[in-house]
Amino acid sequence: MIWSFPERPFVPPVATRFAIVKSLYLRYNPFVRLDLFLKTSRLVKRRTVAQEMCGAGRVLVNGQAAKPAKEVVPGDILRLSFSTRTIDIEVLSVPASSKNVKSLPEELYRVTSDQRVPREDI
Repeated sequence: MIWSFPERPFVPPVATRFAIVKSLYLRYNPFVRLDLFLKTSRLVKRRTVAQEMCGAGRVLVNGQAAKPAKEVVPGDILRLSFSTRTIDIEVLSVPASSKNVKSLPEELYRVTSDQRVPREDI
């Protein structure tokens, strides 16, 4: 008796499949890091400044202190505490990539409140 197996479709190597999935995952990512969002939305000038603000506890996401690697999704509420003002922001959308962002900052977030804090000179 001769055993015959049904023909199986060709399956590419694991590394090739992972690379394709990885590129699709990065391209259509539904979230972005908090420090990258602050930089690409032009709320802060540099990513290092955003990281320092998060480290100092001056950035809250949904009422909780957040680290720079916190994932930001549409619908999140951000509170940024600068030295002379506090801004509450609702995230409307996240950019697909941090490079060559062609969307305007107004399309990425909406300012819900902006409070000026008087500066105390010591």
